[in-house]
Amino acid sequence: MNFIGAFFIGGFICALGQFLMDKFKLMPIYITCLFVVIGGLLDFFDIYDKLIEIGFSGATIPISSFGHSVCEGVKEEVMTKGFIGIFTGIFNKVSVGIVSAIFFATAMGTIKKPNG
Repeated sequence: MNFIGAFFIGGFICALGQFLMDKFKLMPIYITCLFVVIGGLLDFFDIYDKLIEIGFSGATIPISSFGHSVCEGVKEEVMTKGFIGIFTGIFNKVSVGIVSAIFFATAMGTIKKPNG
């Protein structure tokens, strides 16, 4: 039954993004930034973990999970290292994703030249 929760939570997040783009004529980059901030805020108020318990991968795949992961890393680092953890914790849980995105974007940029 995990797939039902994942379907509805992931579908709701995606439908919300599509609704915001259609209704307010927002570009996808604004939706991306908004969802990262919303994911961080939901983590700050300890709501995102409950959302993951209900929606499983439906809540961990979308971009809102990136904001959640950044905040989780900051909270853990602040508890162990104090104030400096604010700056080091940002990259604690998301560094692999950031490095992968940079690597693959660079690789695709060198392989495929833009048509324009």
